[in-house]
Amino acid sequence: MRWALVKVCLAVTTMVVVAFAVPLGLVVKEMARDRAFSNAEREAAAVAPALSITTDRDQLERVVASAGAGSRMAVHLPADGGRAALDLGRQRAAARDIRAVRGLGRASTTTVPGGSTLLQPVALGSGAIAVVEVYVPESEVTNGVGTAWAVLAAVGLALIVGSVAVADRLGVRMVRPARRLVEGAHELGEGKLGARVPEDGPTELRLAASAFNAMADQVVQLLANERELAADLSHRLRTPLTVLRLNAASLGGGPAAEQTRAAVAQLEREVDTIIRTAREAKPQTAAAGHGAGCDAAEVVRERMEFWSALAEDEGRKWRVAGVDRPVRVPVARADLAAALDALLGNVFRHTAEGTAFAVDVHNGEDAVIVLVSDAGPGIPDPRAAMARGRGSGHTGSTGLGLDIVRRLAESTGGDVRIGSSVLGGTEVRVWLQQGGRRPVGRGRRGAVRRRRPGKSVLAFNRSRSLP
Repeated sequence: MRWALVKVCLAVTTMVVVAFAVPLGLVVKEMARDRAFSNAEREAAAVAPALSITTDRDQLERVVASAGAGSRMAVHLPADGGRAALDLGRQRAAARDIRAVRGLGRASTTTVPGGSTLLQPVALGSGAIAVVEVYVPESEVTNGVGTAWAVLAAVGLALIVGSVAVADRLGVRMVRPARRLVEGAHELGEGKLGARVPEDGPTELRLAASAFNAMADQVVQLLANERELAADLSHRLRTPLTVLRLNAASLGGGPAAEQTRAAVAQLEREVDTIIRTAREAKPQTAAAGHGAGCDAAEVVRERMEFWSALAEDEGRKWRVAGVDRPVRVPVARADLAAALDALLGNVFRHTAEGTAFAVDVHNGEDAVIVLVSDAGPGIPDPRAAMARGRGSGHTGSTGLGLDIVRRLAESTGGDVRIGSSVLGGTEVRVWLQQGGRRPVGRGRRGAVRRRRPGKSVLAFNRSRSLP
């Protein structure tokens, strides 16, 4: 905006200067020419009285000398009676031009080498017409024109420079509030909820700044309300959790009782985390810095040990692959565990008892891929399932599990895909990008290759079942 305003002002001022300076320069030139020929006319007029009285050569030479014209003046007398024609001074005009002026009886100018001449007719006492020739050199015609043009150019340039400077200052006054508004919008988008914009500058920008500040205040209020609501809803779960914990304590000993009490304790910790996160307004999932994250293989082994008991109760065959060596991923341990629990919970919730499932971890060149597949009926419309995971409001499952997984993957620059597994059911493929590179699955996919659409190679690492 600033440079656009400067360019417009520069163009307008230049056109105005040209529109006035060029005609004014031509007027100055014409005035200098008129001044030079006016002086020549006065010199010619000084000789006219003497010509009306006498035609004597000596007397006329003295009159010409006294006129101050010197070598620039010449007098041409025609032949009259017994007197021959007389020419005084240096003749520069052509003889035909002199005869034409004598015949017409009015003054005329003609161009000669080095300048121009003024031919002025004068009536003699005998009635004949004499011609007074005054030479006007080119230097006298252009005297002062160059200086005047230089002054005009300097004034025009000063006007242009001044207008550009003024336009630049005005542009700064207009652009500075706009830049502050842009910076405020960027800060608000980065999560700096205290970002506000000074309400100054032109009227339109003041209104925009006021609207931005009102919007930011509203966003802060809405987020505060959402945090309080989330904390309140989570806090309401404490009562049934307390009852569940007391009931679990009364189950006595045994593996099932211990697993139930561990699940209740974990659920209480998750609720506490939700309440604490909502109160502190911290995101649940964020990209970890360099060197941070967790071992995906360790997390998968831990969660499969938890779900294996339920799988055994329901008669489900299961296996896990790719967890025999550390696999670093740039996400928090709790977030990865929550995503795995969400996917495995969907398997147990949406497939019949006895349905087999598998978890595979593939460590590629620039990404880690976690595959959760089952032998169930599959998902007829994966696109709709992902839409529910994005909170589109479709009927059926709430989609919160897929939303947790999606947000975890996207926090690393990856994504989530749903397809068909080699077991005959659903395969959820989670790309966890490493090092902030481009998401795997949208071009080069590291060490994982697809044999055919929807089918993955599950034997990337040797499978094994947890004891």
